[in-house]
Formats: sequence, structure tokens, C-alpha cells
Amino acid sequence: MLVYQPYDGKVITNIPLDNSSTVARKLDLAVKCFADRANWLPAYQRIAILKRLARIVEREAGGLAQLIAREGGKPLADARVEVSRAVNGIEGAASELEHLAGEEIPMGLTAAARDRWAFTTKEPIGVVVAISAFNHPLNLIVHQAVPAIATGCPVIVKPALTTPLTCLRFVEMVYEAGLPELWCQTAIIEDLALAERLATDPRLAFLSFIGSAKVGWHLRSRLAPGTRCALEHGGAAPVIVDRSADVESVVAPLIKGGYYHAGQVCVSVQRIFVHDEIKRQFIDRFTDRVKILKIGDPTLPDTEVGPLILPKEVDRVGDWVTQAVNAGATLAVGGKRISDRVFEPTVLVEPPPDARVSHEEIFGPVTCIYGYTELDEAIRRANSLPVAFQASVFARDIDSALRAARYLDASAVMVNDHTAFRTDWMPFAGHRRSGYGIGGIPYTMRDMTQDKMIVLKLPS
Repeated sequence: MLVYQPYDGKVITNIPLDNSSTVARKLDLAVKCFADRANWLPAYQRIAILKRLARIVEREAGGLAQLIAREGGKPLADARVEVSRAVNGIEGAASELEHLAGEEIPMGLTAAARDRWAFTTKEPIGVVVAISAFNHPLNLIVHQAVPAIATGCPVIVKPALTTPLTCLRFVEMVYEAGLPELWCQTAIIEDLALAERLATDPRLAFLSFIGSAKVGWHLRSRLAPGTRCALEHGGAAPVIVDRSADVESVVAPLIKGGYYHAGQVCVSVQRIFVHDEIKRQFIDRFTDRVKILKIGDPTLPDTEVGPLILPKEVDRVGDWVTQAVNAGATLAVGGKRISDRVFEPTVLVEPPPDARVSHEEIFGPVTCIYGYTELDEAIRRANSLPVAFQASVFARDIDSALRAARYLDASAVMVNDHTAFRTDWMPFAGHRRSGYGIGGIPYTMRDMTQDKMIVLKLPS
């Protein structure tokens, strides 16, 4: 399979694909590996492996960042941040193992329970399959595979076909750190039916899926009884800019949140609701900054906006923008393709509610600005979609900030920061159509373990 650079379409390399035979063999090996309880890796070994892995990733940071920029199109400056976060995530998983423990269960509370002592221990849940997305080709793998490694679950990772190289390199580093190969394998699968068979195999204990809602919910409906899952989809992240907000300090974080990785982020700033009193000032400042974003080759250190992952995505984003303008939106800046792989950072003002940019995830370098008169109106409009992930409010008035934080339908509300803010130890979850379960390394580690209770009957 050929792997291309999304910026210019040049071939990076050719890698082999897995077929039904190799996928079946890998799954069989993972199942047998887990079934051999005598050879489970003790916690101290897993901690040591993760600590060595963090140092290896840190050592190879420059090459990993370049690889992310080349195969994923993420600007190099942001790719460097992704590698740094990956190191933090690995270290965090090792630290979390020090606190991942069972508890004593009280006995003797009834006559029937006297002379007994009970406690729980944590055990790995079983084989994990992780299906990942292209937009964070290292850090998403870390968030899916490292909790499995940490808790002692064999994991098979299927990276996005557009960005497999970072995953393959990371797994090589996992082996270099000392993890036996059976505990972490990759599956490079082009056949969608084969990928579905892997994800829904009845021997699977946990499916971690990051990608489109359509695929994720379909896979969940096909899971075998007892298989746990975590789904991370997208949204159309809302931002409320209160009349009390300082416009000058609001623009920079919203530019970052809206155009980071060309908007290809599941919690990217998309819908910006600005109070009418400051709307004109905000639009002027915001569009002035969008106009000077540095667009170009993602491997260059000063690039701020790179390509979309595939040419068809440029076509799609262009179609959505055209539809919105034809329906009455004002095109404040952008709106055109720079090449068949790069789309201009774009700002639309007042696209109608039925325009796709107003109610579906754009996943491109487009933000939409809407005016409002009352805060509750903005909250109602922000909450009007069947998706809900992260949201934000900008306000210097504490009452407005807290009211929005209380009533916005979101798993996380950022106050005076953009919607794409995230650290690797915080919970990360979409509500309703946006996802299922809670991401974030400590939370995923808990999901990948199960309690075993041991009850001792003591001598009378």
C-alpha cells in the first residue's frame, strides 16, 4: 500500500497490507497470550517498559514530529507538541499504575457474613482492538494502546490508512522498550469487511474506536455480548463570546482552536456565538488575523495551516462553503481552494441553521460566526444539535461565565479558552451522538480492567 504526503501527493513509502490470514493469526496470538495467565507481565515490569518507552519517544522526538507532518499534514510546530504530549501520556500511564488498586469490601455486617474478609483486585479485561484516526497519528495511538499495555491487555492497533507510519514506528519503539511482541501488534487493513470482523470478533474484550459516528455506532451494534467499547466521534463545537469579553484577548485562542491542523480536530472551534454589541468588532479583529495565517508545507517550522488529509475533503469543504453562501451566509474571508489539497482558512458570518456548516462537523478550516442578544439564546442555539462534546465561553463577567458553564450541553466547558484544549490526564468524552464512554488515559485504564473479589472465610 502506498502512503502519500497530503500536502503535495508525493509517495513516502510502500508498506504491506494485512490480509484475512495474517489478521486471524494476530488475533489468535493475542487471545492465547492473554489466556496464559502464568505469563502475564507484573506491574513493575509494565512500569519499567513504559518508562523506557517514554525516554525512547523523547529521544526520537524530532523524527516523529517530521513523520507526523509528512504523512498527516499537521504543521511541524503542532506535531512537536503532539510528540511532547505523547511522552507525558506514557509517563502518566506508568504513574497511574501506582494507584490502580482494589479495595476492601466490608464483611461482618450481617450474621451470615461474619468471620469473612473480602477485598478486590484489578485484572486486565482481555484482548483490546484499537481503531484509530489520522488527525493525531501518534497521540491517539498512545491514548488507545498505552492504557492496554499499562493494564496488561494484549492490543491490536489498526491505524488510519492515511497515517500508518507513525503507528508502525511507535510500535517498534514499544518493542525496543522491552514489551514482548504478542502484547502489542498492528493491523494494516484496507478491506472494510475484514476490519469489521476484527472489531466484532467474539473473543474481543474491548473495542476502542476513534472516527466517524456512522462507523462507530455501527460497530457497537455488532459487538459480541460482553464486549466493552469506547467511541470517540466528533461534534460542532460551540463558543459563546459574552458582551463582557475582551475581544483582543479572545481572538488568538479562537484562531488556534478553529484552524489548528486545518480544523481536522473533533473538538475544533466551529460555531462562534458573539453578542451583538461586540459582533462587528470581533469579526474585524478575527478576520484580520485569519488573513495572515501562514499556509503551506507542514514540514516547515513557520506553517500554521497545512493541507486537508485527502483531495476529496477539499472538494467537500468547498461544497459546504458554497452551499452556505448560496443560502445567505456572508463570506468574510477565504472560501477558495489554494490547491487540490489545501483550502483557504475561511470565515462565514450568519450561515442559516439548515446549512451543513451550522449543524454538521466541518472538519476543515472553516469557522462560523453568529450574533445573539441574550445569553440564554446563545446557550439554546449552542445546545440545539444532536452532538455534544467540548464547548467554551469567553467572559469577564463571572455570572455570565458560570451560567454558560452550567447550562451548556457538553462534557467539558472551557472558560476563556478554546474548545480544543485538552490534557492527557483529563476525561475526554462525547455525549449522545458524539461518543460513548470516557477517554483520557487514567479513565481508559480503568475501563480496560475489571474487579475480582476474593473472600476468605476465617476460622471461627
